[in-house]
Amino acid sequence: MAQTPTTGAAAETFRPIAPRPPPSSAVGPLRWARDNLFSSPLNVILTLIGLYLVWLIVPGVIDWAILSADFTGSTRDDCPSDGACWVFILQRLDFFIYGFYPDAERWRVDVMFLMLAAVLVPQFIPGFPARGRTWLGIFGLTLYPVITGVLLLGGLFGLPFIETGKWGGLMLTLVLSYVGIVAALPIGILLALGRRSSMPVIRTICVIFIELWRGVPLISVLFMASVMLPLFLPEGVNFDKLLRALIGIVMFQSAYMAEVIRGGLQGIPKGQYEAASALGLGYWRSTALIILPQALKMVIPGIVNTFIALFKDTTLVLIIGLFDILGTVQAAIVDPAWGRVAVEGYVFAAFCFWVFCFGMSRYSQGLEKKLHTGHKR
Repeated sequence: MAQTPTTGAAAETFRPIAPRPPPSSAVGPLRWARDNLFSSPLNVILTLIGLYLVWLIVPGVIDWAILSADFTGSTRDDCPSDGACWVFILQRLDFFIYGFYPDAERWRVDVMFLMLAAVLVPQFIPGFPARGRTWLGIFGLTLYPVITGVLLLGGLFGLPFIETGKWGGLMLTLVLSYVGIVAALPIGILLALGRRSSMPVIRTICVIFIELWRGVPLISVLFMASVMLPLFLPEGVNFDKLLRALIGIVMFQSAYMAEVIRGGLQGIPKGQYEAASALGLGYWRSTALIILPQALKMVIPGIVNTFIALFKDTTLVLIIGLFDILGTVQAAIVDPAWGRVAVEGYVFAAFCFWVFCFGMSRYSQGLEKKLHTGHKR
């Protein structure tokens, strides 16, 4: 027997109730604060202490850095207030970016910055085509260092030759860190594979290399490369100071990178190797297609942490007479014409380092989410 549809008052009785949002105490900022800031008496006390410290520190910092700061002018006399003298930063900004690079040739550095931005910025844009990111990454690892070297050094295509002793500031920091990052990763991968090799000679060489470079501080490596190495070279043979520093940084960071990657290789289960063998893949194909991609994905935080340490360690080149961004700041704050501007200079240098290090950290987190497969094996 057919069932007639419900009409009239009965239809009103069985009308479904529209869903309502959960109460604000169950989700949102209130729930987060209750779970993370006020979940226990101890957390309540710590939260109140933290809020009190913020109330003591933040207003004074804002007043010094913004409200009472001086932004316009050209000399120390244009900073009469008790706030920050950002006039010093604005007047010396060229020195902090280019170092002693000749004014007429600074367009070459600007081209380097623009190309670097064109390579890196699309990696942070979610909607950018994946193929475009890949090609930009390949360009950044292959052609970009060569083009940048020709631009900055000169001597070819009618460009005047610029000695590396005149390089400095943010430009030098980016050159040291970029070359170190690009070169240290592949060398570290080879060292990690060599240390796990079944051939005793290759394994011994890799172990000696890694332990030797990890056993000395970077500052001594730079000192040896700059001061001691020329003493062991034949008379009349000499290498550029910047080139010696780059070689020392790359070798030093490669040893640390090798240990990070070796940890990832050890985390790959034996079944992956057996599956590669069952497919008939040789050592190099199984390593390149199956083992190494999984190992690198597992140690992304360690790799990025090594990159960040490398970026900050570039400040040590000051001991061999190279002025990176921190070195230019230290050279500028001792100018008696500006008086006490050390705080402003160091705040500016710290902000520059924070921007790049934070950017690398955020990119690594995004890369981890993108490569996350929801399982470990």
